[in-house]
Amino acid sequence: QVQLVESGGGLVQAGGSLRLSCAASGLSFSRYAMGWFRQAPGKEREFVGAISRNSGTRFIDSGRGRCTISRDNAKNTVYLQMNDLKPEDTAVYYCAAGASYYYTSVNEYDYWGQGTQVTVSS
Repeated sequence: QVQLVESGGGLVQAGGSLRLSCAASGLSFSRYAMGWFRQAPGKEREFVGAISRNSGTRFIDSGRGRCTISRDNAKNTVYLQMNDLKPEDTAVYYCAAGASYYYTSVNEYDYWGQGTQVTVSS
């Protein structure tokens, strides 16, 4: 059974940083691209960024320069480092496993975690 478990969310002041983690089990982790998405109240889930099997990364425009994604295949874990957080970054953050880091649509990812809440206060 595939499981993705996010952690590291919490309450942070604007301008602060958080590092989210996503631990995977039940799949050949190194064979998957890993994506990060977020969903704010009343909004659709949106793509934040992704990392390829070879650790190439890509991000949405609002995250570029403030976010980094890394992976540790030995630990079956992917990370999302977010800096200079803004109140508009408040959302539930999800990790997902898929075939390609070019994928930006929810429907293109095969497995999902349960999410971790990030709240940024102004």
